[in-house]
Amino acid sequence: MSDQDIHRPALSKVLVLVPTYNERDNLPLIMRRIRASVPDADVLVLEDNSPDGTGDVADQLAADDDRIQVMHRPGKEGLGKAYLAGFAVGLERGYDALVEIDADGSHPPERLPAMLEAAQDADVIIGSRWIRGGKVVNWPLHRKALSVGGNLYVKTLLGMPVNDATAGFRVYRADALRTIGLDGVDSYGYCFQADLTWRAIRAGLRVVEVPITFVEREIGQSKMNPDIARESLLNISRWGWEYRRGQVRSLGERLVHRQKDNP
Repeated sequence: MSDQDIHRPALSKVLVLVPTYNERDNLPLIMRRIRASVPDADVLVLEDNSPDGTGDVADQLAADDDRIQVMHRPGKEGLGKAYLAGFAVGLERGYDALVEIDADGSHPPERLPAMLEAAQDADVIIGSRWIRGGKVVNWPLHRKALSVGGNLYVKTLLGMPVNDATAGFRVYRADALRTIGLDGVDSYGYCFQADLTWRAIRAGLRVVEVPITFVEREIGQSKMNPDIARESLLNISRWGWEYRRGQVRSLGERLVHRQKDNP
């Protein structure tokens, strides 16, 4: 039996991480859906000092519900840094699993029970747009093409058996995060998701995808911008180059050894 076939321990303590920046109108809506979908889970809002008063909204939600906590951060430092801060808190407090979910309503909390169930036999669970049963709502054709093309690029370049490596709706088992090792993570934009997927695959962890319906936000503005896309492209290209160069080097070493063994 391989490590991937081992049945994982049941999840008794789950922490849902919700990064926020200028999401005062969306936060109460997504929080109601999260609490209804996984009432036994705790929620930690990772609030990046939003100028629109999101922090005050988060504090009021926490005052009304002891399952909700708020981490006030000094400012906007990127999605990855917010999640790394949340992971550190969750691991320190002994949670079994940590969930990533956007505050804008694009990720359906109603799929969390299915994703947590999938964690019984997996280490990392991705809410996937690009597998059978998954779909995207209210995206223009060019946005779909960019996401599909980007994920195909990641999958091909890095040789990963994952269709939606850039997805931001995830469940990580705590042991998986410890195995991955977060100290060396230096990608803080949206390529943070591909980075952790790549680390999980290389560590031999089992990554599974659960189909979701991704709905483009109806309130507020997307945080995606050209700088974030550029960072993702450069980092992924660098990882791919290093991976493929390592493959070539390994092949060369095997050929040398074979010639020595069979002169």
